[in-house]
Amino acid sequence: MPCEGCMERDNKSTDVTMEFLLLGFSELLCLRVLLFLIFLIVHLVTLAGNVMIFMAVVMEPSRPPMLFFLCQLSVIEVCYTLVIVPKALLSLIVVDGNTISFIGCAAQMHLFVALGGAECFLLVAMSYDRYVAICQPLHYVAVMSEAFCLRLAVACCLGSFAVALVLTVAVFRLPFCQSHRINHFFCDVPAVLYLACTQSYTPELPLLAACVVLLLLPFLLILTSYVCIAAALIHVTSSVGRGKAFSTCISHLAITVLHYGCATFTYIRPKSSYSPARDKMVSLVYTNITPLLYPLIYSLRNKEVKGVLRKMLRRKKITQLN
Repeated sequence: MPCEGCMERDNKSTDVTMEFLLLGFSELLCLRVLLFLIFLIVHLVTLAGNVMIFMAVVMEPSRPPMLFFLCQLSVIEVCYTLVIVPKALLSLIVVDGNTISFIGCAAQMHLFVALGGAECFLLVAMSYDRYVAICQPLHYVAVMSEAFCLRLAVACCLGSFAVALVLTVAVFRLPFCQSHRINHFFCDVPAVLYLACTQSYTPELPLLAACVVLLLLPFLLILTSYVCIAAALIHVTSSVGRGKAFSTCISHLAITVLHYGCATFTYIRPKSSYSPARDKMVSLVYTNITPLLYPLIYSLRNKEVKGVLRKMLRRKKITQLN
């Protein structure tokens, strides 16, 4: 039996023609202009910072594995913000919210989950790189070869895109209620699930499975890497050596805490505790502020990145002088 109040799926109203209405920040009418300017500036600075790191790493002839992974992280962050922020900016211009098609909403959700998942897997690869560098320094060059790093990067993307596809198909096969107003500025999974005409927790199982694969397992692997690193640093007698080893991990640790903290708060909880206003504020952090902080954290804390950026700026000055 179809649930009461669900959308009719006849020839006149198919999935392809159905539209959702993204309400965005319709309740903040007096702050629209200010929010638009803030989001636009943050978006442009985020793009500039990640593109600058990407160009600096690409122009570097000899790239260690950490720089290779950082380059991929910058590409993911650029794509991540381009999937979400333009639609969010549009929601601040349109007073009554902006529409998005059924296919467009599904595509946005898939890309958002896939890119976020690729970042989770990439953080695992970066933690493994730190583990090999600190715990097995004599084998570092042999283990973290260019071919192995490339395979890790491809596996991160393919794995996350596969999990995101399964989750997106499971969500958009649900019957949706007559109200197709999404109280969010993009097609986030909890916001779309909230519209589903179901009384059971069955529709949340694909989200739970995706959280296990994309969040819990990567986090446990990262935690295992750092437990091994901490155990290895206990046997280092020199405080200078211990501090140097720890400084190579601090940037990765900061990004891991930011990424997993926001994602865990948003996705690992039941549908009954969903709060649109709270979710939108958290989403603002991990779709706008967090991608902005990534290049800043690595630029300020990572010596390799600072060295590459200095080389790029030096080349630019020489080119201008010539």
